[in-house]
Amino acid sequence: MINFTEATETIRMITQENLDVRTITMGISLLDCIDSDLGAMKEKIYGKITGKARDLVRTGEEISREYGIPIVNKRISVTPAALLGGSACREPGDYVEIALTLERAAQEVGVNFIGGFSALVSKGMTKSDEMLIRAIPEALARTERVCSSVNVGSTRCGIDMDAVRLMGEIILETAHRTADRDSLGCAKLVVFCNAPDDNPFMAGAFHGVTEGDAVINVGVSGPGVVKTALEQVRGEGFEVLCETIKKTAFKVTRVGQLVAQEASRRLGVPFGIIDLSLAPTPAVGDSVADILTEIGVEHPGAPGTTAALALLNDQVKKGGVMASSYVGGLSGAFIPVSEDQGMIGAVEAGALTLEKLEAMTCVCSVGLDMIAIPGDTPASTISGIIADEMAIGMVNQKTTAARLIPVIGKKVGDTVEFGGLLGHAPVMPVNGFSCADLIARKGRIPAPIHSFKN
Repeated sequence: MINFTEATETIRMITQENLDVRTITMGISLLDCIDSDLGAMKEKIYGKITGKARDLVRTGEEISREYGIPIVNKRISVTPAALLGGSACREPGDYVEIALTLERAAQEVGVNFIGGFSALVSKGMTKSDEMLIRAIPEALARTERVCSSVNVGSTRCGIDMDAVRLMGEIILETAHRTADRDSLGCAKLVVFCNAPDDNPFMAGAFHGVTEGDAVINVGVSGPGVVKTALEQVRGEGFEVLCETIKKTAFKVTRVGQLVAQEASRRLGVPFGIIDLSLAPTPAVGDSVADILTEIGVEHPGAPGTTAALALLNDQVKKGGVMASSYVGGLSGAFIPVSEDQGMIGAVEAGALTLEKLEAMTCVCSVGLDMIAIPGDTPASTISGIIADEMAIGMVNQKTTAARLIPVIGKKVGDTVEFGGLLGHAPVMPVNGFSCADLIARKGRIPAPIHSFKN
């Protein structure tokens, strides 16, 4: 039974501490839409998405009203599009047509994002994979809701450096294609190592081939709740600190579990996972960086930041797994620069650098996320940053990602406004020394020795 104290505590977390369900994401398999005729396949894709997800937004809004729980986003993820177009697509422009179909379906059902304009190329690229990747700049320039991801590495396969080199070029081209919007297209594009099949968060969400026909995945978030709880134990030892984070993560995840089960029941779609990540927003009081400050560092980036983030990430997972039978996705703490007011402040204060962020990604939930860099950064340097991040994921058997935004026409010290949940970001300096000879090498970095576990 839920007692009065627990009920009022939950109300306070929602009204005063920015607790919310960040997203209900419906994953939809499009494998049964494959057709050798592009026009026929587009109609099948549109029909399946609009049929499966027609009540998604309405259901999310009803649950939010009835339970008083903010549900910020309603989203869709689909089968990686590179797996669909092998027999129907003859050129990158054909994949752009698929992206436009996804956009049309997303508009029809009313979701804010649809993910899955994606390719999985951790060991090599097929012709279909490469065509989709080359279609990304135009696809993201011509759509508003389509998100794209490319998985270029894994612990089991190594890193496809040909794909890494190509992605550096694609990110820069996407930046140029959307230069009139501060290179916003790059905010909808992420490069992964060890990408999970059930991630509900954009821009990296796609419906993996290990998933069923349709599934409901929910992402919860409550950095403000954790920050407030830690204020009550200021100065206590690590045991009390860890227990407080665990207990708070449990409460936050229970809210997500309730929403997920209810959405699953009403939509008649199986419940997949809860992603219990602490995902910040630009709002004051909804910052992962502020949690790190409360743990004891003056600014994120100060000595001790990586240790504090490791502690936070681990305790969030330990508390959350007790609150749901099915925890998946990314689950931990996100550190996107533009989406976290505290991270922005740390960069502006000179405390947080790209190199320190890279070190933090060894222990956080994802990786280098929503980082604005100068628009004249060479494609080879972008590829080098991606390669470093992929190596961290490969060797440490964890998901890592890079969402870099080379903002055309902007230089270090400028500020870029993305708007909404994407926030704003100071343009960060990038190491000016070249890695062009490394990136020019062809082939792949082999899997690490500890990947051989058969």
